[in-house]
Amino acid sequence: MATYQAGDGWDALGDPTRRAIVACLAERPRAVGELADELPISRPAVSQHLKVLKDAGLVTARAAGTRRVYRLNPAGVAALRDQLETFWNRALDGYQDVAEQSPEETS
Repeated sequence: MATYQAGDGWDALGDPTRRAIVACLAERPRAVGELADELPISRPAVSQHLKVLKDAGLVTARAAGTRRVYRLNPAGVAALRDQLETFWNRALDGYQDVAEQSPEETS
């Protein structure tokens, strides 16, 4: 498994297994065992992926007896959403600029 810098949510989501974990956690908080039961990977592998997601700020964990229950971190997910919205707005602005150019400007 690759090493990721803390806070790098885009890199963390580059792995399809971590995206699947995020999709499961979007439904409801879950323990490692519950995630492993739903995914085709072992509990230790789920734990490793959760560590990457936690280091990236995308999930948080709380103790529930002898288990740790993971959930999405709203602040981390919101930060990614804000970045994506910025990219989208820049793309739309660029498209608008091109669409508003007169035919003489485009040739």
